[in-house]
Amino acid sequence: MTFTDIRFDDFWTVFQVFGYFFVLIAAVVSMIISANVRLTFKRYAKRATRPGLTGAEAARQVLYANGVTDVHIASCPGELTDHFDPRNNTIYLSEAVFGQENAAAVGVAAHEAGHAVQYAVGYAPIRIRQAIIPVTNIGSRLAMPLILVGLIFSALYPLALVGALLFGLSVVFQLVTLPTEFNASSRALRTISETGLLAGEDLAGAKKTLHAAALTYVAALAVSVLQFLRLLAIVTGGRRRD
Repeated sequence: MTFTDIRFDDFWTVFQVFGYFFVLIAAVVSMIISANVRLTFKRYAKRATRPGLTGAEAARQVLYANGVTDVHIASCPGELTDHFDPRNNTIYLSEAVFGQENAAAVGVAAHEAGHAVQYAVGYAPIRIRQAIIPVTNIGSRLAMPLILVGLIFSALYPLALVGALLFGLSVVFQLVTLPTEFNASSRALRTISETGLLAGEDLAGAKKTLHAAALTYVAALAVSVLQFLRLLAIVTGGRRRD
């Protein structure tokens, strides 16, 4: 059998039988990648930067270097809970980043400042991501109930297909998220290099920390795609059996 002999239905059959295992494997890989992020962060958190260059100060310097002066920087509880909130124009840095003087903290803080710069310059992917968040949240809540109802009651089968398509919105969200994260890291690393905030091994440590974090978004996209294909296979397979 050649590749051209494989029918489209064969792919759905594979996902009906093995889809759960594909998703499970991807989820395990995702957890391993997340664990690696924490290990990488802890490793480079031991590399002290010059005195006074905390995560908060690094974020502020990245903002100023890009002409952004109206963003607030605040501390937030938790571990690696750093994020930028466009609703109140505030960068929230975790306790392990905000006041810490090390390469990992500077890298993470600069990354979040990169997101703030994206909003300031009107970077299209992050605007799209922000716009689809409400729809994605609704879709994620309705997807599984609609799929279950549609599969249980054959007369309501179209609801199952609608549910699967609504789940597909999470794939779109992850797809749009990927370039925003890579771009934010690129902006951050370029700025801290050009301004001399970090250099040599310190810059390399920040870069490795951000690259490890970026892989989590790649893994999240893979899990979403596989889960979406699995749900489509279940829905369409159930219809064919009817």
